[in-house]
Amino acid sequence: MAGPLLRREYYRVLRRLLMPSTRQGPPTAVLSRVRHCSIYTADPIKPEEPTFNKILVANRGEIACRVMKTARKMGIKTVAIHSDVDSNAPHVKMADEAVCVGTALARDSYLRMDKIIEAIKQTGAQAVHPGYGFLSENAEFVQKLESLGVAFIGPNAAAIVGMGDKLESKRLAMAAGVNTIPGFDGIVKDAEDCVKISRDIGYPVMIKASAGGGGKGMRIAWNDEEARDGFKLSTMEAASSFGDDRILVEKFVDNPRHIEIQVLGDQHGNAIYLNERECSIQRRNQKVIEEAPSVFLDEATRQAMGQQAVALAKQIGYSSAGTVEFLVDSKKNFYFLEMNTRLQVEHPITECITGVDLVHQMIRVAKGHALRLSQKDVAIRGWAIESRVYAEDPFKNFGLPSIGRLTKYQEPLHLPKVRCDSGVEEGSEISIYYDPMICKLVCYGDSREEAIQRSTEALDAYVIRGVTHNIPLLRDILTEERFVSGNITTNYLPEVYPDGFKGKQVSPTEKVELTAILASVYLKNELRSRVFVNDHRSAGNAKLPDTWELVVKFGEWNVPCSVRLSGNSYEVTADGTTVIVDGQFDLATPLIVAKVGNSHETVQLIKLGSAGEVRIRYKGTAFQSQVLTQAAHALLSLMPEKPKVDQSKQVLSPMPGLVKVISCAPGDMVAEGQELCVIEAMKMQNSLSATATGKVKAVNVKPGDTVEEEQVLVELE
Repeated sequence: MAGPLLRREYYRVLRRLLMPSTRQGPPTAVLSRVRHCSIYTADPIKPEEPTFNKILVANRGEIACRVMKTARKMGIKTVAIHSDVDSNAPHVKMADEAVCVGTALARDSYLRMDKIIEAIKQTGAQAVHPGYGFLSENAEFVQKLESLGVAFIGPNAAAIVGMGDKLESKRLAMAAGVNTIPGFDGIVKDAEDCVKISRDIGYPVMIKASAGGGGKGMRIAWNDEEARDGFKLSTMEAASSFGDDRILVEKFVDNPRHIEIQVLGDQHGNAIYLNERECSIQRRNQKVIEEAPSVFLDEATRQAMGQQAVALAKQIGYSSAGTVEFLVDSKKNFYFLEMNTRLQVEHPITECITGVDLVHQMIRVAKGHALRLSQKDVAIRGWAIESRVYAEDPFKNFGLPSIGRLTKYQEPLHLPKVRCDSGVEEGSEISIYYDPMICKLVCYGDSREEAIQRSTEALDAYVIRGVTHNIPLLRDILTEERFVSGNITTNYLPEVYPDGFKGKQVSPTEKVELTAILASVYLKNELRSRVFVNDHRSAGNAKLPDTWELVVKFGEWNVPCSVRLSGNSYEVTADGTTVIVDGQFDLATPLIVAKVGNSHETVQLIKLGSAGEVRIRYKGTAFQSQVLTQAAHALLSLMPEKPKVDQSKQVLSPMPGLVKVISCAPGDMVAEGQELCVIEAMKMQNSLSATATGKVKAVNVKPGDTVEEEQVLVELE
């Protein structure tokens, strides 16, 4: 009877997941994906306090799941919206109701105000939480909701307008007594006007979209040529991302730290700050790793920044959670950068160190309740680090987008004080249509050292298959000397990795350890293949050698080693050093947790192939190896090398994306470094240039085409 019963239960659960209208709440496994890692609560939820009956979450992915989690804890029903390609996404499964609002492109679904308002009317939602991105800072959307009597869980339209335009926000900040960066107080007309303004301000300058945010539409220019190119690319990105191509220019503060202050205000004139977040580790003006608090600030600077942030919030009558961003120089001088009038991506680390659920506070404020917290209630307890896990290739400009299906997905939630805010699951598709974020991995500790250690352990245990991801870069940063010492600025990545990220650089000690792990995995698999369960065939009883002489090939190394079996352990000797590997690990699981020498290591087994192929992930980076007997290695050395293909006359797409511009035609003469085309992925513009001087032989794509990674776009003679 067990078989039929299990099958009936399987189909019952499947029907519940695929039919939102009949669900009675989300599965527990989905809720656990966004559990909190803080160990205390500064302002607990009060079930008796009046609140909304139903909230529509006008977003997708991890932030939609995050909002729904708190809403459910407050006893509030939720409505998800989704595009057709997101119909089976986790945030849809998590909601009590779900409404499809259009097709894959954001402008045809998540940005369709009319469709979302129709969904509100259809479901009877009393309030809308916008998350971040999409319509979260759209004043017109707020006004439409107000006209319907629907609450917007965020600030009023005037605050969004004032802070949404960088020129106006700077004027308001100055009026509130906030320190600001020198720059041009007006709109840049064209590329040549941009050059003239940049010269007047003095290079380097920051060229950025007036209506921008999230690092899009921003370029640093150090000379006239970069100013022209920056204006062009920033204008295109701004138009694509925000529907507003206005550009401004201001002085670029060299070697700054990016530190932001979380503020919280209500509709009764109260406002407080919830301390700071350090967000200096960035690539292309987008954050990679954030931490709270900042190792750099002293209490006096923290208080001064917090007071200015609160002054700005009160100046504009701000009511909700928001973030005031500052650039801070080496002498702790700080300058206003912008204010984000929404929930920030990195808000979980503030929640961890303050015990304040920001979504809870946003919902309370939108309902009209006054803050119960005062400034003296806000403390700093412990340390939190957020690692943004993206579907990106970190070996290409620190992260170009990757697409694909998550064929294997396992979050490290078995570890203590680890929080995963994600909006994906095994089988989810990462597409070119939306942001490539997989998860926000948040790790908490009593000290910064403990938070770093927990982060590295969690990254080692985070299993992601099917897409390229940036865990190798995240893991390397967290153990890099400058980061560990707290010596970081927004220039950190190009300074620490001047030639780009090359993966884990293995030390001599790690080389021996890695060799020992690879040899042990190979040998365990080899011995397993010789055993026949419940059968006494002769091959299973063959005498095994006491010592195996192997050669482990990985990277540029060919490491001879000998392996001696000792009970359940492998004694591996390489480069004159012996390392003992506890052999009681399981090759049937993606994680290998074993004692290696004097330490416990977590490595991931990615692949066991034929001819001694072993692929593992060691300290973040995947190592492709081949383990051979010494006799096989001697024979392999006689094989001819595969000839390399000359690609110097080809322009290849570095990532999947959309062709926006073609700047050449067959027969054109082009110079080395000349732009030939522009590819857009996740709304980021990437200019591709000729790698050599020559005549264009063929242009294989046209504007509007979707291209794959490594696809040949332009060929030269």
